[in-house]
Amino acid sequence: MKIENLNDLFVHTLQDIYYAEKKIVKALPKMVKKTDSPELAKAFESHLTETEGQIQRLDQVFEMCGEKPKATKSPAIDGILEEAEELMSEIKDPDTRDAAMIAAAQAVEHYEITRYGTLVSWANLLGMKDAANVLGQTLKEEYSADQKLSKLGEGRLNKEAAA
Repeated sequence: MKIENLNDLFVHTLQDIYYAEKKIVKALPKMVKKTDSPELAKAFESHLTETEGQIQRLDQVFEMCGEKPKATKSPAIDGILEEAEELMSEIKDPDTRDAAMIAAAQAVEHYEITRYGTLVSWANLLGMKDAANVLGQTLKEEYSADQKLSKLGEGRLNKEAAA
């Protein structure tokens, strides 16, 4: 895709996050299986359901823009998820692996927060208020997921890994 203006960049970034969300839907079940903590597994399962809803919202935003949903490869999310898979396979101690998975999941959340925050800002600048509102819903969910992961890690799971 040739990017000549902010609208083109908006669509490209929309395709990037679409790709990311699709990859995350595939990664979360693997993380559920590898976790030792029932609370962390539940958080990942809940976020999987949430992510599926986020993909549906992205479909809506594509439609609002007159575009067909399309994924554009994102080396950034690929790298984050590859690192997470490596850690899950290399770390044998279950508590340490859970701590690593929280960190990896937060790296994913932070990536999503930057993408959705940018998309909301650009949608507003481009006069796409409805799209900004839809994307803003997802942005709130991403912040919430990050906070839940912090609470899990800081509350008990990181301490177990340190013991």
